[in-house]
Amino acid sequence: MNEIEKFKLEVKNNIEQQGKNDALKKANTEFLIQSIDSRYSYNFTWMGRPIIQYPQDMVVMQELIWDIKPDIIIETGIAHGGSLIFYASILELIGKGEVLGIDIDIREHNKKEILAHPMSKRIKMLQGSSIDPAIVSQVKEVAKGKKTVMVLLDSNHSHEHVMGELNAYANLTTVGSYCVVFDTVVEDLPKGKYSSDRPWDVGSNPKTAVFEFLKSNSDFVIDKGIDNKILLSVAPDGYLKRLK
Repeated sequence: MNEIEKFKLEVKNNIEQQGKNDALKKANTEFLIQSIDSRYSYNFTWMGRPIIQYPQDMVVMQELIWDIKPDIIIETGIAHGGSLIFYASILELIGKGEVLGIDIDIREHNKKEILAHPMSKRIKMLQGSSIDPAIVSQVKEVAKGKKTVMVLLDSNHSHEHVMGELNAYANLTTVGSYCVVFDTVVEDLPKGKYSSDRPWDVGSNPKTAVFEFLKSNSDFVIDKGIDNKILLSVAPDGYLKRLK
C-alpha cells in the first residue's frame, strides 16, 4: 500500500468513526439549530454571488461533480444564482458540461447578475414551477441524450412539492450519479422552526418525501457515507445515489 492509498484508508476509517460518535453528532445538531436562527448559510458567496448553502455541502458537491463529471446538472431553485455559478465553475475546470436551473420566480436583478457572470456560458435557466408538466417537458428535452446527469432539488420544501420533483426528475439521474435533495434537515429541527408562511415543517418536508420515494424506488439508496463525512449538512439522508 502506497502513501496515497494509506491516506485514503485513514480518511475512510475516520469517516466511519465519526458516524458512531454520538457526542459529535449531538453537537452538530445543536449548531445546526442555532445557525439556522442566525441565517448562517446567507454568509457565503461563490465568485461574487450569494450561495445560500452550508460550506460543507458545497465541498461535497465539488467532490461529486469532480468524480462524476456530469454532462448536465439540473437544479430546481435558483435564488441569487450562487449555486448555479458554483456548479458551472467546477464544470468549467473539468472542461465540459452545463447547468440547468429552474425557478418559479427568477427575479430580474438576480437574472441580470447571473447572465453577466463569466460562468453564464455554462448556465441555462427556465422560469416556472418545477413540477409544471410544461417545465418538466422542457427539462427532459434539454437532458435528452446526455450520458451523465446529476439532479439537485432545492426549491419549495413541502412534502408534496418535493415528491412531485422526485417523480418528475429523479429518473433522469444516471447510474452512479446522484439526486441530491436539499433541506431534508427540516425533519430534524424543532417543530415550528420555520415561519408560518413556509409550507414545510416536521412531518412535511424533503426528508419525508425522500423516505416515501424510496419505498417504491429501489434504484436509489441514501449514501450514509456522505452523511458521516460532513455531519454538518442541510441534506442529511438527502444524498441519493443511483445504483441501477
